[in-house]
Formats: sequence, structure tokens, C-alpha cells
Amino acid sequence: MSPPWFAPSAVALPGLALAWVLGGLPHPAEAQSAVQPSAPPPRVDAATLQYGLSPRSIAPGVWVIEGAVDDFSKANGCNIINTGFIETPQGVWVINTGPSRLYGEQQKQAIAATTRQPTVGVLNLNLHPDYFFGNQAWHGVPLQALPGTISGMRAEGKAYEDNLFRLCGDWMKGTEHLPASTPVVPGPQKQSGLDLELKQLDGHTADDLVLIDHTRGVLFAGGLVFLDRVPTTPHAHLAHWRASLNHLRQHLLEHPATVVVPSHGPVHTGTRGVDQTLDWINWLDQTLHASATQGLDLGEVLRLPLPTRFQHLAAQPAEYVRSVTHLYPRYELDNLPRARSNVTPPPVAAQ
Repeated sequence: MSPPWFAPSAVALPGLALAWVLGGLPHPAEAQSAVQPSAPPPRVDAATLQYGLSPRSIAPGVWVIEGAVDDFSKANGCNIINTGFIETPQGVWVINTGPSRLYGEQQKQAIAATTRQPTVGVLNLNLHPDYFFGNQAWHGVPLQALPGTISGMRAEGKAYEDNLFRLCGDWMKGTEHLPASTPVVPGPQKQSGLDLELKQLDGHTADDLVLIDHTRGVLFAGGLVFLDRVPTTPHAHLAHWRASLNHLRQHLLEHPATVVVPSHGPVHTGTRGVDQTLDWINWLDQTLHASATQGLDLGEVLRLPLPTRFQHLAAQPAEYVRSVTHLYPRYELDNLPRARSNVTPPPVAAQ
């Protein structure tokens, strides 16, 4: 059997949960109003390969380190992901480790400068490279992910390396993919007054991990939720993704003050990111289905105009092109019999 996510630590630390009980910190609900809807982009210095990582508190004992709302580029150090860390009674848990060994090392320094608690584990929320390419910096700390995510990291890690070295250049110096090695056990994680939950969903990838901190009102949504950036779809199953988003949406409607940390896009409260991601997925699915039914070729689909509500999203048109290029052939195959049945047969010559 896989070990529990929060394995007992050799040294039990008091943690913030106990501080609330003792009156040393404000209740999470009181901290919600202090959460800003967005943060300035990181101050990346390409000359010194410094990411300018700046942890931001979004609830007592919960921090986020925001990346650029953009596509991979040397200009942003390929840092387009939100990572984070939380304090627990056993110590600090790191959520995602960024796109490179350098990122992981600088993330480790930023965390050490923010909290005196030791780091007891790392969670990689899915198999994409910016979620785990900083794992090298955390060697010796348990690296955890869902089983399907671990398999995907092992199968695709080398290809990710080659692609990111091409896209990011010197930012990738010394980076080698280091997959998580310890399978996560989803479910409630209650301890010392802290009510956490690891939820296994899918759709963005075959295994999408979500962390919900019920006590402090924070949800780390992983790649299931995007905001103000076009969702990526290299491993997507749109119907499953839609179901996962509707599941998260129900939770957020029941807990409207929850702070949502998408892996890409601004930190926010409520259903804004879920709704925008759902809207994009639904539109993309409907557009590709209609295009295939009408017999449009790939080039014609790529020339279709985007609705006004999507034109401001970051990573355009690159992500739309990537999504159409790899998703559309499946729609063409699915609609081939229907397309043939809609073709008017030529007139039969008189005998």
C-alpha cells in the first residue's frame, strides 16, 4: 500500500493550525479580504538567470509564487506557472516546482526565507514539465504525485527536456527531469485542526491532482483551471475535463470565499477561472465538431475568428493553433461517416 500523503514527521511542529486555536493568528475567513486579485509579473533577469521569485501570502500559512501569464519564452525564463507552499503541523509542503533546476533552487531559497519550518514533501499536480522540472532542487524530500502522473513523467520527461532546452535556452542549464517517485493517496488529510483534501480528477491530463485546504479556504486547482490564458490541451480529454470543472464549480458555489490558485493565471476567488475555462472548452469542442461536420480542412479551421470574449487571453494564437492541430483530426475521423452522408451524390447518367 502507498504511504499516506502526510507521513508522520520525526519532529512534530506546532504549525499554524494550532496558532489559530491559541489565538496567535487571524481566522482564515478574516484573511480573505487581504488577498489581492492579481500580482505584478516576476522580475526576471536574463543576464543573471534570476527568476525574481516572490512568495505572496494568500491565507495564514499559505503562499503562492506567481509566474507570468504568458507562453514559454526566454524573456520570462519559461516561468509561466504558479507554484506554492503551505505550512502543516509536520512542516512545509511545496506545490509544483517550476520549469527548471534553477527555478527549483531559487524556489527553495525563497521558501527558506519565508518560513522557518522544514520542508517535508513536494506535490507535483500533473505530468507537465513546469510542474516538476524543479524537482532536482528538492532531492532528498519525498516527491509525490498521482500514479498516472508518475508514469507520464517517466515516459515523456526526456522529450520535455529537449523541447524546453530549445524554448528556454540558458534557463535550463543543468536541468534533468526527475519524476516524482512516491504515489499520492487521494482523500481527506485531517490532522491537528487542519482539514486538507487531495482530490483525484482528470481531463486536463489523465491524472489531475487538486489540493483543497478546507480550513484556510484555498484550492490549488492545478492545470484544470486557467484564467486570462488559453488552456493547454496536449493530454486533454475535453468531456472529462468538463466534468471535473463542474465538480470544482459545485464546491466553489458552496464555498464562495475560497481562494483559487490556477496553475496558469491570476489567483482569484469564486468560479471566475472555472467558468472561463469551461467556456473555452465548450466553445472549442463545439467549433471543432461543427467544422468537421461541415467538412472544413485544418487550414480553414485555423483561420476561423475567435469570439471577442477570448481575444484578450494570453498565449494567443499559439495555444489555439496547437489545440486545433492535435485535436481536430480526431473530430474529422469521428464525423467522417456523417460528412459522407451529407454529400449529394452526382446525378446518374441516362441509360
